[in-house]
Amino acid sequence: MDGLSVGDAFGERFFQPPGILEAALKERRVPARAPWTWTDDTAMALSVVATLKAHGTIDPDVLGAHFGRRYTAEPSRGYGSGAHDVLAQLSLGVPWARAASSLFGGQGSMGNGAAMRVAPLGAFFSEAPLSTVVQEAHRSAAVTHAHPDGQAGAVAVAIAAACLSKGEPRALVWTQVLARTPPGLTRDGLERASRLGFDVPATHAAEQLGSGKKVLSHDTVPFSLWCALKHHDDFTEAMWNTVSGLGDRDTTCAIVGGLVALNDPPPPEWLEAREPLPAL
Repeated sequence: MDGLSVGDAFGERFFQPPGILEAALKERRVPARAPWTWTDDTAMALSVVATLKAHGTIDPDVLGAHFGRRYTAEPSRGYGSGAHDVLAQLSLGVPWARAASSLFGGQGSMGNGAAMRVAPLGAFFSEAPLSTVVQEAHRSAAVTHAHPDGQAGAVAVAIAAACLSKGEPRALVWTQVLARTPPGLTRDGLERASRLGFDVPATHAAEQLGSGKKVLSHDTVPFSLWCALKHHDDFTEAMWNTVSGLGDRDTTCAIVGGLVALNDPPPPEWLEAREPLPAL
């Protein structure tokens, strides 16, 4: 949660006017104003962690109730329009399956919201079989994302987190992620990311893979996993490279932060600058 929330809050600081943004990235200016407030990425991850802490598994009914309560308490955390619709329904007690399938003519969301909150789940189940990680990731995603590709992003990030928790090499992480991510646009993007290599700059990877400009799983998760694996043992470097891809930078940095923190924690001064997390 520390890595995810620091990444989220760090990335959120870089929604700036173009001229200021370019200079901040070029000079690597650490955001000066504290606290760095976190967004819906962290808010929803807190609900995932609270559910796991209380039950040891994802109970979709419990998770949906958590999401609804947090949304009602702080609806201005930066939720997207689709999330507003689903979470408002959950807060009113609408069954999660009905709420999640109410979007996009019944197809459900294929957005990046299920992926952005799931890294702690992968770490939580790191000693379990990867089939369990897949099952739990699907459960966590389905509460808000009925579309299979929205769920695929959560599976990919959770598998990566479980593998990184065990110190597996990058090539094996790619293999495990690709073997278990369901077919679709997100998996196609992950295939391209796995072939890209780590010698190219993050800006090139963002151009090739997308960096969340569409706020969809398939244009967010491949780039995020590529950044996380490129700098899997250097939190600071991972954050600067990820944010340089622009796009949905709070979410890409949240995903990457949650993954890289499994090997290298956020700098103490960044952790101190981040808005405190509530007790779970």
